[in-house]
Amino acid sequence: MAASSSSTGPQPLSNDDLDAKLAAFDSVPLFMKSLPSDDTEDTTLAALQSLAYEGTPDEIAQNFKEQGNEYFKGKRYREALGFYTQGVDAKPTDIPLQEALLCNRAACNLELKNYGSVLRDCSKALTLNPQSSKAFYRSASALMALHRVEEALDCCDRCLTFDADNKGILQLRERAVKAKAEKDRREKEKAQRLRKEQEAQRQMEIAFRERNLIALPKSDGSSNPYAPHFDADDPTNSTLVLPVFFLYPQYATSDVIQEFVEDTPFALHLEAMFPPQAPPPEWDSKGEYVDGQLVVYAMTHRKRLLKVGKKMTLRDVCKAAKAKEGEKRDGLEVKDGCLTFVVLPKGEVEAEWVEEYKKTRDA
Repeated sequence: MAASSSSTGPQPLSNDDLDAKLAAFDSVPLFMKSLPSDDTEDTTLAALQSLAYEGTPDEIAQNFKEQGNEYFKGKRYREALGFYTQGVDAKPTDIPLQEALLCNRAACNLELKNYGSVLRDCSKALTLNPQSSKAFYRSASALMALHRVEEALDCCDRCLTFDADNKGILQLRERAVKAKAEKDRREKEKAQRLRKEQEAQRQMEIAFRERNLIALPKSDGSSNPYAPHFDADDPTNSTLVLPVFFLYPQYATSDVIQEFVEDTPFALHLEAMFPPQAPPPEWDSKGEYVDGQLVVYAMTHRKRLLKVGKKMTLRDVCKAAKAKEGEKRDGLEVKDGCLTFVVLPKGEVEAEWVEEYKKTRDA
């Protein structure tokens, strides 16, 4: 008869059990990650604490450095950082040991992305030893992470004056050169884009002055997505295209013509928007808005009211808005990038609106 089998060997620990057992070691003095600074009644721990600080400052610092090295090898950078700091705080007199502790602490902070601390420690190390390749390398690495590529390149070049074959520095310098070239390219493109925008803005300001247009941007700084621009089909770059609002005050509603070419007669837009055979818009309850039965008004900056003739173009209305000789500057207001005109049915509605506008203007 075959004997029944069972697993009697050691069983693997779960992750939680393993973490618990490792954590238990932290209470055992010989296995602590670092020695606590608080007073303790544990005699073994007290003995270890006193042992850690026995000897000359150099011996104490060397001991902490070695412990930090062990933790750094295990990629336990925070614990290593603590030991290197204790080594620095021991105030060793040996210059190479001071330099090593600072450079090693910088290496920990580099891994922990504490780049400001890296630069401070490396600066101190270079004060002790102006030819510290490790300090230059870690400074350059931190500067690269901070996108300060020119300074990183300078660090590499300084190091190479006395350590010309340092592979780490040479590789880092190559990265810095590529990063600087990319940064220069982006900055050049940005400068070119800015120049083009400034030139376009200058040309638009000239076009506005020539056409008696007065720009009134929004107080909150926002802008209309349909901005004035030059007609792309005009090679002379002299035809302006603007967004235009048609207001219907009788019904407190409006339409927007996103691109009104300045040489287009108003009649063409009215014909397309209100053809006689088409049903009226939903808001036109009386069916009064029909091409041929409508009138258009423009209001100038100085509140003059201009009646727009059927054959007039936008450019014609701009000319008509110019102030008379000797009077203050006048013209059409471009509010938030848009011109505004009022459209009304001829007759009673028109007369009432004109009378009300003049009363409000003169009040």
